Amino acid sequence: MSAPIDIVSIGMVTAVGLDAPSSCAAMRARLDGFQETRFIGPGGDWLVGAPVSLPRNWTGEKRMAHLAAGAICEAFEAVPQARGQTALILCLAEQDRPGRPVRDNARLLRRIAEIVEVEPHARSRIVSHGRPSGHVALDQARRLVASGEAPYVMIAGVDSYLTAPAVAHYLGKNRLLTKSNPNGFIPGEAAAAVLSTRSESGGLRLFGLGLSRERASIYNAEDLPLRGDGMTAAYQTAFEETGIEMNRLGYRISDLIGEQFWFKQSGLASLRLVRGAHGFQDLWSPGESLGNVGAAAVPLMIGMAWTAARKGYAAGNPVLVEASNDAGACGAAVLAGKAV
Repeated sequence: MSAPIDIVSIGMVTAVGLDAPSSCAAMRARLDGFQETRFIGPGGDWLVGAPVSLPRNWTGEKRMAHLAAGAICEAFEAVPQARGQTALILCLAEQDRPGRPVRDNARLLRRIAEIVEVEPHARSRIVSHGRPSGHVALDQARRLVASGEAPYVMIAGVDSYLTAPAVAHYLGKNRLLTKSNPNGFIPGEAAAAVLSTRSESGGLRLFGLGLSRERASIYNAEDLPLRGDGMTAAYQTAFEETGIEMNRLGYRISDLIGEQFWFKQSGLASLRLVRGAHGFQDLWSPGESLGNVGAAAVPLMIGMAWTAARKGYAAGNPVLVEASNDAGACGAAVLAGKAV
């Protein structure tokens, strides 16, 4: 059982801004937070990354807790009545991802609650699927709201690839962008939060959601060719639930991180589903400004769409938000500012 939900407020802490308005303005202006980091890449060059400039040099779980708490507090500012009656779904990196910045999920949840100064809701939980975690969280959020277990659900994502083990691992896999590897990603970090509730306020509404898995993932052991089956299936499910075809889509926001694999996957899904005449469908990505921000990606992209709709610069209506991870998990969500 599920119910339509609206996004009523957002929060962000990124490499281009410590709140949502400044982050969204910077991303709209195509500014980026890329700079040399303390990590050394091939040839002795400093590795480029997108770190968040915090007032204190917190590290590890403490840093993740303060990033997430900053985004959550900002989302609560616009809807103060939600404090004390909001279930938190915290999106984190995959449990087995090398260099994962969080060791104890439950401890991180408690730290965030202490900083935000709210008691943890009984229905709060953690989703650890990396970039598409937010899509799983959206499905759980609408179920929580439909069942009446929580009037509000906060979906927050926090992640960082700027840890020594992560950098060493992805350099070893030749996955990071360097002078000798143009087909790589820039490691970043960020936190983002979106507050959702039962649809009634006319905000940015979730109309369709699709979850699937790609067998030909970037690390697939069978060396299968990428056909985009997983993302295509996620798109289809989301469109079927929404009741539209892809040619009625306004634009897309994708978690493209710079590697060719992800561009190909998104392009294949679009080519296989778009039919008939349609207008130009723009493609946005926070990766252009922030690099790879992992589990923060979906709340961040929803926040981009929410801000664009409110300020009148959205590239169309509705918007599709997509994400996937290295293991092949794929998610797609269709959101709109009004009925489609």
